[in-house]
Amino acid sequence: MSLRQYEYALAVAEEGSVTAAAERLHVAQPSVSQQIRGLERELGVELFARTPTGLVPTVVGRAFLREAEIAVNASRRARATARAGADELVGELVVSVQMGFGTRQLPGALSALRRRFPRLEVTVFEEPSAAEMERLGRRGVLDLALMAVCERSPADAHHLGDEEFVVVLGAGHPRLAADRVDLRALAGEPWVRFDRDSALDGVLVNVARENDITPITAARVSQTATAARWAAQGLGVTLVPASAVPHEHAHLVRPVDPPVSHPVIAVVRQAAGPAETALLELLRQESRPRPASLTPAP
Repeated sequence: MSLRQYEYALAVAEEGSVTAAAERLHVAQPSVSQQIRGLERELGVELFARTPTGLVPTVVGRAFLREAEIAVNASRRARATARAGADELVGELVVSVQMGFGTRQLPGALSALRRRFPRLEVTVFEEPSAAEMERLGRRGVLDLALMAVCERSPADAHHLGDEEFVVVLGAGHPRLAADRVDLRALAGEPWVRFDRDSALDGVLVNVARENDITPITAARVSQTATAARWAAQGLGVTLVPASAVPHEHAHLVRPVDPPVSHPVIAVVRQAAGPAETALLELLRQESRPRPASLTPAP
């Protein structure tokens, strides 16, 4: 077995056909077919089943592909580490971000990383829940995770700071007259909330409990930008990280009283390489306090 065969099998699984996999890999279709057949002969199992919609991994195939993905990612990281020099770093860096957390730090950090290592490719997964991030971590595909503190946060996590939460109100909402909104004053308001298993909805649940509020759910969404937009249109108020509010809705944002914040951490894989180390340091730099840029409109 070879890593090339692993890569071919993973491409077939993702594309659902040998033809599409060959096009993606920029190789001839017979070469992919031959490698897959050779891999199946060597393993003594059938990795894919033919269906009307294309090739689908068998039960055994899915188990094999999970391990193959780990091996391929480990190989890519090993190559990147081996070829890393003072001014060059190549390969792929895989980052997972818990939705709504790290919005302030990540863009600037990635931009600086890209300038330093222009040949480094970065893949970012944005996930709503800690459970999905843990699943990706168990698969061994993540190099760095940016997330909210939770009960299962690892002991070696790196604290990057606290994410401030604000409310977004509809245009003309009477509470916009104040510089800061008392959370208890929103007790009877409808809320635009997030998916039930998301960390963002967990923040609202805790805030509501601490302030004796029972949120009236107007809608549930998956993205912070959608929540802010729907709140701005008057569907209901929403509680979101300040850094995640689109600029066009900044005039509808108010800090809350009592203040709401949540720690943000970075978790780096064991035996971190130069790419992860560099990104972590850049995230720390981006996390340093800055003058407030999100102020209520006069």
